Amino acid sequence: MKTPVLEARGLFKRWGRVVAMDGADFELRQDEILAVIGDNGAGKSTMIKALAGAIRPDVGEILLDGKQVDFRTPMDARNAGIESVFQNLALSPALSIADNLFLGREIRKSGPLGRWFRTLDRSAMAAEARRQVGALGLHTIQDIHQKVETLSGGQRQGVAVARACAFGGRVVIMDEPTAALGVKESRKVLDLILDVRRRGLPIVLISHNMPHVFEVADRIHIHRLGRRLAVVRPKDFSMSDIVSFMTGASVPPPELSAA
Repeated sequence: MKTPVLEARGLFKRWGRVVAMDGADFELRQDEILAVIGDNGAGKSTMIKALAGAIRPDVGEILLDGKQVDFRTPMDARNAGIESVFQNLALSPALSIADNLFLGREIRKSGPLGRWFRTLDRSAMAAEARRQVGALGLHTIQDIHQKVETLSGGQRQGVAVARACAFGGRVVIMDEPTAALGVKESRKVLDLILDVRRRGLPIVLISHNMPHVFEVADRIHIHRLGRRLAVVRPKDFSMSDIVSFMTGASVPPPELSAA
């Protein structure tokens, strides 16, 4: 079996008496959409934040392409090719689509203008923004200089995903990407997720929407009580089975803990 793209082994994290991760394991394979599900308080968000560099585990190791990494900040994870799209999207509504795609990673003009006067190369950023938006099939976005505050919820989600794809060379993490969207816009975002996978980027999808999980996920990581309970394939179990495992109403077969 190929080396996982992103892997975690035995992650522990404690805040006082609260144990958020209790020996959590994780494995993301190349070219797959891995859904991560769990009840509120299961510790899945803490694990994902550790993988994204937002928190540091007390114990355990994280591996990227089989090599151990130590993410001290989210920027460390981003520099390693792990991009995250969180629920709040982290977009600046008053800025344009192109400016948001390059927020914090602006392209500067070559020569003295860029080196001494730090002048932005807006034409280069606009051209790359058009390429990224077009590659994802976001045809409803016509003007790359349009302010994000004028976009619909689905279009904003598309901009956030385009930014992740532009800079996420290894992994894209998506946290509840359809939570605040209607049916039509949710459909567009799910198609977007499948397009990203077709481009060769593995995706971690955190979601409470079981129909969406069953539609796009290749495997489902079930998190419970601070650790991985099981990894299952949607085709092998029903939604009620998965919910039963997640809530503790039933116990999955033991061999699924490392499936």
